[in-house]
Amino acid sequence: MEEWIRQAVESKDAKKILELINQNYPIDIALGLENCDEETLKAFMFGISDKRLASILEVANVNTQRRMMENLPFRRVSSLFQHMSNDDIVDILGNLPVGIRKRYLNMMKQASQNEIRRMLDYDPQSAGGIMTTEFITVNEELTVEQAFYKIRDISPNTEVINTIFVTSKDNTLIGWLDIRDLFINKMTDTLQSIMHKNVISVLPEVDQEEVAQLSAKYDLSVVPVVNSRNKLLGIITIDDIMDVLQEEYHEDMLLMSGVQENEQIGGSFWDSLRRRTPWLVINLATAFLASAVIGLFQDTISQVVALAVAMPIITGMGGNSASQTLALVIQGIALGRINLKDDKKYVFKEISLGLTNGFITGLIAAICIYIPYQNFYLSLIVILAMMGNLVVGAIFGYFIPLILKHLNMDPALASTIFVTTATDVFGFFIFLSLAQLALPLIL
Repeated sequence: MEEWIRQAVESKDAKKILELINQNYPIDIALGLENCDEETLKAFMFGISDKRLASILEVANVNTQRRMMENLPFRRVSSLFQHMSNDDIVDILGNLPVGIRKRYLNMMKQASQNEIRRMLDYDPQSAGGIMTTEFITVNEELTVEQAFYKIRDISPNTEVINTIFVTSKDNTLIGWLDIRDLFINKMTDTLQSIMHKNVISVLPEVDQEEVAQLSAKYDLSVVPVVNSRNKLLGIITIDDIMDVLQEEYHEDMLLMSGVQENEQIGGSFWDSLRRRTPWLVINLATAFLASAVIGLFQDTISQVVALAVAMPIITGMGGNSASQTLALVIQGIALGRINLKDDKKYVFKEISLGLTNGFITGLIAAICIYIPYQNFYLSLIVILAMMGNLVVGAIFGYFIPLILKHLNMDPALASTIFVTTATDVFGFFIFLSLAQLALPLIL
C-alpha cells in the first residue's frame, strides 16, 4: 500500500489517487501512510477531499494522526472534524497538547464545543470517554408514523439508527426500539405501547472494560450512557466496544509479561529501560528464591546427579499447567463471569485436573527417566512431584489474578512472573524433598 500511495502521488494523477481510495478501505490507506515520508503524506492529503481524508484520519494510529494534523492548516483540520463523529474527535483531541486542543475547540461551533469539552472531561477509559453524543431519541407519545418522519429528519446527523431510545415527557430514558419494531407494528401504535422497557445503561464514570462485559453478557450492539437522573448523555456503539475488547486484550498480554501497555517496540530506549527493568529485577529476586531452595538440597543432588536432569521437567510442566489456568481465569474476570468472593469452588476442578494431568505427564516423564537410569524409585518420585507441582500451579494460577482483581489491581499484572515463581519454588521443594526422603532407595 505504501508503494501504491507513493506512485500515485509521484504521478500527480488525481484519477489514480481517487481510484486508490475507492478500491481500498480507509484503515488500509492509513496503514500505508504510516511509513510514508512527509512530502508524500502532505501531497496525498492535499489531493483528496475533506470527507475522504476525515475517514482516513479517524482510523489512523496516534502517531499517524499527529503527523497528518501537523502537515495540515488548522482550518482544514477543523473542516475535517465536521465529517467525523464527536467520539472520534474526542479521541484525536485527547492525544494533543492542551494549547493545540483549545485552538481547535475555539474554531468549532459553540454547541459542538460544549459537547466535546464535556466528553474530554471524562476519563478516556470510562464510558463517558468513549461515548458518542450522536444518537436518536423519540418521545413515548409519538406514533410509529410520527417516529418515521422524525428519524428521517435527524438520522443524517447520528452515528447509529438501528437502535432508537424512547424518553418520557421529562426526557428520562424509559425504553428502546429496534428499527425493525417500527416496520412490524401499526402506524397508529404509540411508541410507549411497543417499546422494550428492559433498558441496560451505564453511568459515565463506569470503566470501559465493564461496558464491554455488559455488551458481551447481554449481546448489546449499543450501550446507553445516562446520568444519575437517568437522562441520556450518549451511547457507546459496537465499534467502540470492539476497540475496548481489543485494547484490553493487548494490555493483558503485555501486563502478563511485565510490560506496560503504552510501551512500543520502536519507542525510546530509555523509556523502555525504565519500564522493563523493575519487573526484571523482581524476576531476578524470584530466581534467587528458587536457587535458594535448590541450595538446601545440594548434598542430595551431588549424590544423585539424575535429579538435576529431572528438576527442569517438573518445574517447566508446572509453569505450563499454571499458565493454562491463569489464562482461563483472566478471561473469566474480563467477561465478568468469575470473582474471588463467589467462585472459590471452581478451584477444586483445577486441582483435580492438576492431579490427573500430573499423573499422565508424570508417568510419561518417569518412563523417559527410567530408560537411561533404570531407577524405579526415581521414576516414582517424578510422578509424585509432577502431580504435586501441577496442583500448586492450579492453585496459584487460579487465585493470583483473582486476588489482584480483589485489590483493585489489573489481574494480568505480571501474573505469569508470580505464578512461575510459585511453580519453580514449590516444584523444586517437592521434588527434592521426596528425593531426600527416599535417598537410600534411589542410591
